[in-house]
Amino acid sequence: MEKFTFDTIEYHRPDIAAVEEEVKKLIVKLKNATSYEQVRDIILRSDKVTEDLETMYTVAHVRNTLNTTDKFYEDEIAWFQQTLPVAQMTFVAFEQALVDSPFTAEIDGDFGPEYLTATRRDLASFNDKLVPYLQKQAMLTTEYQKLMATAQIEFDGKTLNLYGIQKYFEHPDREIRRQAFAKYSEFYASNEDRMEEIFDELVKIRTAMGKEMGYDTFTPLGYLNQGRSDYGPDEVAAFRQQVLTEIVPFCEKLYEAQAKRIGVDEIMAYDEKFIFPDGNAEPKGDADFMVTQAQKMYRDLSAETGEFIDFMIEHHLMDLENKPNKASTGYMTSLQKYKAPFVFSCFNHTIFDMQVMSHELGHAFAGYCAMRHQPVSSYFHVSTDIAEIHSMSMEQFCYPYAELFFGDDGDKYRFAHLQEAITFVPFGVAVDEFQHIIYENPNLTPKERTYEWHKLEEKYMPWRKYTDDPFMDRGGYWYHKLHIFLYPFYYINYTLTTMGAMEFKKRYAEDPKKAWVDYLALCNAGGSQSYLGLLKVANLRVPFEEGSVAEAVSYAKEILLDAIEKE
Repeated sequence: MEKFTFDTIEYHRPDIAAVEEEVKKLIVKLKNATSYEQVRDIILRSDKVTEDLETMYTVAHVRNTLNTTDKFYEDEIAWFQQTLPVAQMTFVAFEQALVDSPFTAEIDGDFGPEYLTATRRDLASFNDKLVPYLQKQAMLTTEYQKLMATAQIEFDGKTLNLYGIQKYFEHPDREIRRQAFAKYSEFYASNEDRMEEIFDELVKIRTAMGKEMGYDTFTPLGYLNQGRSDYGPDEVAAFRQQVLTEIVPFCEKLYEAQAKRIGVDEIMAYDEKFIFPDGNAEPKGDADFMVTQAQKMYRDLSAETGEFIDFMIEHHLMDLENKPNKASTGYMTSLQKYKAPFVFSCFNHTIFDMQVMSHELGHAFAGYCAMRHQPVSSYFHVSTDIAEIHSMSMEQFCYPYAELFFGDDGDKYRFAHLQEAITFVPFGVAVDEFQHIIYENPNLTPKERTYEWHKLEEKYMPWRKYTDDPFMDRGGYWYHKLHIFLYPFYYINYTLTTMGAMEFKKRYAEDPKKAWVDYLALCNAGGSQSYLGLLKVANLRVPFEEGSVAEAVSYAKEILLDAIEKE
């Protein structure tokens, strides 16, 4: 592999027409293949043909999100958004030739059945009639993301972005917390008209795409786009019901204890992030400090993570500082040509920094492993319902190292993070149910949609209260959740995988070596099996099964209850 750092990778606009021509040649060869050896060579060759295209798109995407006002990369992303949906028709034709091949049994035997299963999912989720819809969808989601990234909120004598203002949600002065939350709400309220228009158009576009693929609504297409083959909305609804029964009442206890701890009559929305009366844990240094400590941690955690973190640092594959015009998000992506992950975040000097770093590095470690153990690029990535197990479990594995980042406040970090992991779940399933309601009822008006969120807050977050904030009180909170706009039906994965992460937490406490072996096996497996198959690889329970939620969170509940009983 050539030497590189991310910042010195030379970007060039890929020749998509040339890539399409190469793929078309492979289609002809595939149709004329007389042996499986020829087919296998074509499959592996197809990865090489698209490698530069995939890599250059990732470079443009990362640099665009690093500075959403950089005109060059903004234009490049716009170009990709217009050309890739058209080129996808050629890539789909290649996939169709694959599933029509007389050698499908040999493909299954060599690569495993998930390779063609994923290919059939792709075919069931795309046809050429979707191209204009995908182009328009990309324009709208980019506009929303830029709107979030360029937010400028005047507060405390500073001009802050959305991550910057959230630091004040943890301020010891309750009035400052209230004012900061009011400013946060004001930003969304002032942009509500345009956000309503963007989302209304997205709902119409996605509904039309679902109908173009032969479905009554967008929901089945949304599930296919998330790579789901072995479960559907009924299983997810059963999981949400378990959360309502098992986790929501426990969260109410946690917030009651928090109110008592911080000395307020009841927790308001602007109090939820303020956990301790003498202040929350804060990192003891800046982004460079966090990376230095992460290197110590990962070198100690295992030989594999030590090799991984050294690779990430050597090749400059992390950008973690909060900067003006930087996209308000955190993510991990991959540079296929270099078999390299890239991690993006916006630190704000709260426990969020450690949480998001360990989360995204969990994704990155899994990608790093899969790219070195799997034979085809489609297995480098995994469906999101498994991918979030990688990230959330890594957050838990990092608990013993909290003192490296927080000094004497390590226990504060561990408690706050674990409480957040549990109290997040009701919000996560509310986001999912919201999307099911929206796409099953696409003719709801924008204000009716927002009221549906209000009702879901009452159902799943009965503790949530706002003060003198009519926008939030009628349901405006959902507008901040980027996934609802950009990645429909993704968000339930964070809650499903919290169950896997909590299982790994318990097993890691009981037998760290065995738990690590299972976790590493899951990372190495990449996307080579289905969701249920990969749960078996990791020896994890299926979260839809009755009683699975109660069992998964039992150890975390025990830890948290013990802590609040001692207060």
